[in-house]
Amino acid sequence: MDGSYEVKSFRNKEEAEELLKKSRDRIDEIDSELFDLISQRTSLAKDIALCKEYIGMPIFDKSREEEIHRKIEKFSVENGLDVDIVNQIVDMLTILNKNEQKEILRRNADGKY
Repeated sequence: MDGSYEVKSFRNKEEAEELLKKSRDRIDEIDSELFDLISQRTSLAKDIALCKEYIGMPIFDKSREEEIHRKIEKFSVENGLDVDIVNQIVDMLTILNKNEQKEILRRNADGKY
């Protein structure tokens, strides 16, 4: 994605409505794919949490989060995306993962893993 787009010119209302429907359908498909990817990403929390616990690392890893943000900022700029918004999305994903790690470590301490 390069941030550019072609301005559409429609011959009639039906043509515009058809493109609107196709675009919304594709957004729905992408949303499903995103949720699947978020689920996959979050499922890795168990492995990460148990490795960190064994190694003696805290859940919060500042250098890893800085590395992720550098990568995301570069990707955002290259693709014409709002860096601040993409950083907020990544922050939410990171919080989701850290919360899952905390829960896994709590369960592990309770002998459930």
